Amino acid sequence: MYKSAAAMSPLGALLPLVLVAAWCSVGEADVGDFAPCLQVFYKSWPPKGLTGSPVCQRYHNEYRFATLYSRPRRSPWFSAYLYSAPAGKRPTPSWMFEPQLANPGAEGNMIPFPSGPLDQNVVESQAVEPDYINSTYTRGHLNPSLHHQMHQDRAATFTLTNVVPQKAGSNDGPWEDLENNVNKSLATFCLGEAHVVTGVIPYRSDGHWLGDRRVAVPEYMWSAYCCPDYNHSLPQELREAFPTHAAIGRNDRNSTEEIVPVSREAKKQFRGYDVRRMSLKTLEEHLKERLGADISVFHEQCSGSD
Repeated sequence: MYKSAAAMSPLGALLPLVLVAAWCSVGEADVGDFAPCLQVFYKSWPPKGLTGSPVCQRYHNEYRFATLYSRPRRSPWFSAYLYSAPAGKRPTPSWMFEPQLANPGAEGNMIPFPSGPLDQNVVESQAVEPDYINSTYTRGHLNPSLHHQMHQDRAATFTLTNVVPQKAGSNDGPWEDLENNVNKSLATFCLGEAHVVTGVIPYRSDGHWLGDRRVAVPEYMWSAYCCPDYNHSLPQELREAFPTHAAIGRNDRNSTEEIVPVSREAKKQFRGYDVRRMSLKTLEEHLKERLGADISVFHEQCSGSD
């Protein structure tokens, strides 16, 4: 199991007693570690403060990105990836699953869902396509296809281990705008590698699931990028957006406005699904308040130091 120093602290030991059991990931079975895909993290340093099952997302025999997966929630805590400016059309979705979550000895490539019955080990270990059919949620990518250039990197994002239940008002509205804006900013001003981590914030209560406690629904989604090598001739509106910046988006229009205020000027279908841009420090403060542990997204706050 991937565990940070924070998770091993006395606070980390108390975490299962403090947080709702449904979204605690302590006690998950090992499926490996992030060693084969450390290159996707800034300074080869995975985020600290969360526990779960590390998955190096492998497609066509290459590691494409990384996910920290929660078996009890059957959804990811975060996905981390290297940004590259997109090219070509969005791939036709061909949804896949992670065989190693079902069988630790399985071959590591993600696999398309079969047309016939599913292996029960797969059903118990992760989200499957029937979970999303006839639900009121879309399949919300944490690592979006839009943020990749190569076709196979884009196709690899269509695995349910990279997806959380996301309301259409968020997925097709303010969150999509955020992904587009990040894409434009990084493509235009980031001169070196850009590392991105996108994750979820759970509800405080335990009553938000797809199906019969099958897949946990997040209350918010968050994202942060790190680009220490950038063009310093930035427009005024992006002066505070480099080398790193972050955001939190609402996935429930009925949530309180303490974290993300609601714009009364938004179109009706998008109202209540606002996204708030913020500093990395502010994001980590909100994560600490909600998750009850110190969360560090990037090494040395993306400072560029060793």
